[in-house]
Amino acid sequence: MKEDSLAAIAKISGVSIATVSRVLSGKAGQARISKATVEKVYAAASKLDYSPGILARSLRNDKSKMIGLLLPTVSNPYFAEIASIVIAECRLRGYTIMMMDSAEDEKLFHKSISALVKRKVDGIIAVPCGRQPLFLEGISRDYCPIVLVDRYYKDCNLSYVTTDNYQGGVIATRKLLDAGHRSIACIQGEITSMPNFNRVSGYLDCMKEAGLEDRCLVTGDAFSIENGYREARAILNSKNRPTALFTLSNTITLGAIQAIKEKGLKIGKDISIVSFDNNVSLRYFTPSITMISQPVEDMAKVAVQILMKAIANPAGNSKGSQSFTHLRLAPSVIEGQSVGRL
Repeated sequence: MKEDSLAAIAKISGVSIATVSRVLSGKAGQARISKATVEKVYAAASKLDYSPGILARSLRNDKSKMIGLLLPTVSNPYFAEIASIVIAECRLRGYTIMMMDSAEDEKLFHKSISALVKRKVDGIIAVPCGRQPLFLEGISRDYCPIVLVDRYYKDCNLSYVTTDNYQGGVIATRKLLDAGHRSIACIQGEITSMPNFNRVSGYLDCMKEAGLEDRCLVTGDAFSIENGYREARAILNSKNRPTALFTLSNTITLGAIQAIKEKGLKIGKDISIVSFDNNVSLRYFTPSITMISQPVEDMAKVAVQILMKAIANPAGNSKGSQSFTHLRLAPSVIEGQSVGRL
């Protein structure tokens, strides 16, 4: 039945049986099959009323009681906190976790997803990287449900839980503006991620609203200590040094703090700083750092709840009957002494 079905789909879509098999098994991205070809294959499958999800489930006679967790890195305390909560929540429900690290590499991310599918996990919680959701949408529809946490894709057919990062960017920038700062530099992270895009958008819109469009400065390219250090050092050595920094992650902040210390400047006096993310250690710096805190615990718990609901209702993941949850949770402010008033 399987071979006959694949042959029929191949004939209608005008591609090989091997190509059909790769698309329906969620390996289109790995095999570099074009979006147009993928759409033709799924259109042909739909015409024949063929559900690859049924095939996928037939290959899995029972549940593995295992959840896949895919993070960009486990060295970042923020993602480590997400992992800790997800693991605890899944354990309460009788599931074990298989955790993988994509190292912010899109190809490795796809390989990791494929590896989790091969291990027959019941569902996946992922912090994605890259810009193309098609691969994940196919996996979520045809093999096992996927829920995104922290990062997401615009207009995607996947459930996600994230922070209202735009609002966080606005809050951080206004806090600096209200303190009298007019020259505020923004050190950003991974430029392809939606949280980064939204935080930067909040910063830019706030600066423009204050009539400071010509003073906007966005620099950097990674959520890393190295990026924060490198970019902050360049900013502090510039001719027209800003009076404040908005750093878009706790790791970027740690690098920036080191650069500030090396320059012999005092935070809150010579230069102000507001950080995104709630890193406990930043509360104990002297001075303590003002932070835009993400509701990490709520995000992780809600992501698990959404995934468990999808696992319990596999029919809801089939083509034509999917429903998606898109949540943006409000950030909050943790006041420190790192913002000086001009």
